[in-house]
Amino acid sequence: MGLDGLRQRRHRPDYWLVLLSVLLLTLGLIVVYAISPGLSVQKHVGENYYINKQLIAVGLGILGFIVVAHLPLHWWRRLEKPLLIAAGVAAVAVRLFGERVNGAYRWIQVGGLSFQAAELIKFALLIWLAGFLTDRLRSGELEDYHKTLRPLLIALGVVALTIGGLESDLGSSGVAVAIMAAMVFIVGLPLRRLALITGAVLIGGMLLIVGSSYRQDRLTTFLNPTQDCQNTGYQACQALITVGSGGMFGKGLGRGVQAYGYLPEAANDSIFAIFAEKFGFVGTAVLLGLFMAFFARLKRIMERAPDTYSRLLIAGILAWLSTQAIINIGAMIGLLPLKGITLPFVSYGGTSVLFVTVAIGIAFQVSRYTTYQVASNTVKEGDNYDGDSNRRGFRGAYHPTPSSR
Repeated sequence: MGLDGLRQRRHRPDYWLVLLSVLLLTLGLIVVYAISPGLSVQKHVGENYYINKQLIAVGLGILGFIVVAHLPLHWWRRLEKPLLIAAGVAAVAVRLFGERVNGAYRWIQVGGLSFQAAELIKFALLIWLAGFLTDRLRSGELEDYHKTLRPLLIALGVVALTIGGLESDLGSSGVAVAIMAAMVFIVGLPLRRLALITGAVLIGGMLLIVGSSYRQDRLTTFLNPTQDCQNTGYQACQALITVGSGGMFGKGLGRGVQAYGYLPEAANDSIFAIFAEKFGFVGTAVLLGLFMAFFARLKRIMERAPDTYSRLLIAGILAWLSTQAIINIGAMIGLLPLKGITLPFVSYGGTSVLFVTVAIGIAFQVSRYTTYQVASNTVKEGDNYDGDSNRRGFRGAYHPTPSSR
């Protein structure tokens, strides 16, 4: 009897993903608590100002996770257009009303609260692209230039215009491009089409760098970080000093000094360097191990996802968080240029924490389901069948035989 049909099975969700997320959030809270007095001195606010705001952000993030973890995935298809509209409005608003910081427009201040538009744009792109690529695959139009490739190139241009242009945030643009690249690769877009998109990305990236003096300075600083430690290379040099000062076991929570005005953006962009100062090589090895385990769980969920739409969502989330972590950590140890990217879960920032936890809620919901193969004559109308769920041979849903379940 041939095994050529798929049926969806509901089972216990991936609680390891939740545990790893909680551990990473906890480490972030510990570091923010440790440096909160130093940051408060600089901003002339209460000693617990930063940790209190981060606790509120984590609380809201947990609430968002709980809601999203019980939200049926098909609801996100209804939210595609509203999310895109909201992302567009946020991108324009941050340029018109946002404050320019380090050459970029990132936050909108509303009363005492701030909102980072790039996080909403990345999330909206993830939701829209999963639905768009799923529809193109099911209709057999994945290789059609006018119906698939041209809209993808337009989306790429819009990302470059909004995040890279209006917000002058090249780092977040790179993360958005990584989300797109992972999803179009997973869905099986022909390699020649991928090559065209890659070429467009490289050209666009070079134009964004050439057209901005501060980006050129950052590239020059990356190539020679110690050339001008008092000016353009200040943050890069201080980051290396901070990481190195931690030694093997770190200075401890109350003994570091870099957060007292020496290392710029100590609570968000430079949080990994602060973590290294506090906990040393051993602590950073533990942190990296937690991230690797977390990404491995996401990969496992992606491979066992019940259909193309779910798989694409997880692929985008995995690309989003892993790329952001790589850029942040790489910049702090001198392997990549400084990009102003937060470290997921760990960095201070309510918008980042909220959208990351919502994304994990989506992954947790997907982890409740797995597809398995059954005989074709047993597949009933209405079963969740994805006829092209394993378009690239080494990826796809988990398909054990019925006897192995």
